[in-house]
Amino acid sequence: MSEAPPAAMEPAATLDVRRLIDERPASRFQVGVAVLCAAIVFLDGFDALIMSYVAPALRAQFHLERAALGPVLSFGLVGMLVGALVFGPLADRIGRRPVLVLCPLIFGVGSLLAGNASSVPELLVFRLLTGLGMGGAMPNAIALTAEYMPKRIRAFAVTAMFCGFSLGSAVVGWVAAPVIPSLGWPWVFRIGGILPIAITAVAFVSLPESVRFLVSRDPGDPRARGYMARIAPDVCAAPRAARFSIEEEPRRFPVVQLFTGGRHWVTLLLWVMFFANLLDLYFVNSWMTLIMKDVGIPEARAITITTLFQIGGIGGAIVIGLLFGRHLSFKLSFRVLAAGYLTAAICVFLIGESGTSTVWLILTVFMSGLGVIGAQNGANALAAEIYPTAARATGVGWALGIGRIGSILGPNLGAMFVGTTPRLFLYAAVPLMLAATAALVASVVHKDRST
Repeated sequence: MSEAPPAAMEPAATLDVRRLIDERPASRFQVGVAVLCAAIVFLDGFDALIMSYVAPALRAQFHLERAALGPVLSFGLVGMLVGALVFGPLADRIGRRPVLVLCPLIFGVGSLLAGNASSVPELLVFRLLTGLGMGGAMPNAIALTAEYMPKRIRAFAVTAMFCGFSLGSAVVGWVAAPVIPSLGWPWVFRIGGILPIAITAVAFVSLPESVRFLVSRDPGDPRARGYMARIAPDVCAAPRAARFSIEEEPRRFPVVQLFTGGRHWVTLLLWVMFFANLLDLYFVNSWMTLIMKDVGIPEARAITITTLFQIGGIGGAIVIGLLFGRHLSFKLSFRVLAAGYLTAAICVFLIGESGTSTVWLILTVFMSGLGVIGAQNGANALAAEIYPTAARATGVGWALGIGRIGSILGPNLGAMFVGTTPRLFLYAAVPLMLAATAALVASVVHKDRST
């Protein structure tokens, strides 16, 4: 009597990771990944905007001229530029998880050191270190969130996750307003250092590696099996579900992949959008409080109004995320971005026409944030969708890195033009018009497929 072949000899089932993720609702595990990424980005936003709120106190303590504040405000942004360009490709080589564990530790330590700086040169060095970690964290938080979310909610999930940055940028203002008068400006930096070090410990214990990244490297990786069992336990927990697949482009050097597959024009246009929009974002964030204080608005009220820029950004991100969640084509998605940039250009110009009117400043600052930050979050989501797994962190990181050149110029251009407030905000509207034009061109030249 012949024996039946053992079950172990049966071929292992091969499961498509992308289909399994896309065809199911987001599990608690996947939502937890996005929430942890949002927490990292929240602290990134907190540390990124510290300088904007402590600038008046620094100016008084170190007897700085207004023009000298430009480098002080922008040195952290130089670090963010380097961090985005370096840690994006590194994560596409070694994985998202190690970079997302390391980067909060770097910017937490840098912020603690900045809180103990005794001179401007020391402060610049420590802010450079802080920026290095911040620049590396953002593109990888975007990439990891995108790679764990189902397609139908991916754009909304990325924009909602990145609202953590805007919320952190607003919370630092609410912290700075009472802390600076009572404890002094160093304590704002110290708070911004302790919290990222704490989140590093949480990420080390809880943050998973990207399952797409693991499968693209080794279809039989046991970690991928464990993660997929938490996403689709009914399928992946079966003994035969031993291997996974993912249909991706052939792996090349990550930066090269930004210009293959018909992406050369959209990559360049995304860089223009990121550059122009981040120039305005950091100009407004860096100078808004000082400008309002100089025209006679009390400092505490000026800080509060400035935080509305971030609150408006959260509203804009939610609106754009919901629109993208309607499965818009890339053509329509880029046109939504163009409308956001155009709205921002009009409202930024109107900030300069508001004078000392608190009501008008509240309205124009809020609406400017809705356009500038909302469109930026939408651009982040599109960048994460356009590039394949092997180059996703690089694509988002390099777009943010090129954008950091604009964010470095923003505070320094403000130092050059500040003093003629209405004209200053007229100048600030020009880059947003450039971003709107780039988005419209991208809607024409990029191949039209569903996001």
